[in-house]
Amino acid sequence: MLFPTREPRLPTPEEALKGRPEPEFPLQERHTVLGTPLGGPYPAGLEVADFALGCFWGAERKFWQTEGVWTTLVGYQGGHTPHPAYEEVCSGLTGHTEVVRVVFDPSKVSYGTLLKLFWESHNPTQGFRQGNDRGTQYRSAIYTHSPAQQTTAERSRDAYQQVLHTSGYGNITTEILPAGPFWYAEPYHQQYLDKNPSGYCGIGGTGVSCPIGVAEAEGR
Repeated sequence: MLFPTREPRLPTPEEALKGRPEPEFPLQERHTVLGTPLGGPYPAGLEVADFALGCFWGAERKFWQTEGVWTTLVGYQGGHTPHPAYEEVCSGLTGHTEVVRVVFDPSKVSYGTLLKLFWESHNPTQGFRQGNDRGTQYRSAIYTHSPAQQTTAERSRDAYQQVLHTSGYGNITTEILPAGPFWYAEPYHQQYLDKNPSGYCGIGGTGVSCPIGVAEAEGR
């Protein structure tokens, strides 16, 4: 992996790498664990949620292990560079996060439950890092796909902030924004910890439980 030596900061659109009009690699066809297609369009009735919580290898596994999740895939979101490559994202010059796209059945798992898993699986107070992983690509983020998701995510953040403060943690730095372009990652990143069971995970939470009731309000 390539790590920037300068203090991490997000590039402006003018500073960002220009990218490319088409991806340099294909999207793998099916999920290696769930057996479902990675690419859309997805079956009617399913919903999409996007979460960034550090290295996407371990983060993706957290979600594919959740009942009601139909498929997961990893990619890059929240930056400026179209169709970026992994090394470009790690340079800090695209502005993207490492993100997990979660396609789920809301009749089996609510958006609020996914938010609880998101908050409890990482430390959302660390800014441009997650544990020992340092860089803008490791920042915490939620990219929403509806006004209901936006409202639910913001309410869950506010509730979790209260319990984090009580437990001695600082302010949540998670960005919560409407979803922009999602650029899927290279095939070897998809379901990485299924293909490499002893591979690096890097995911670890604060140990502070998220009050799920507030996340369940409005918009599953």
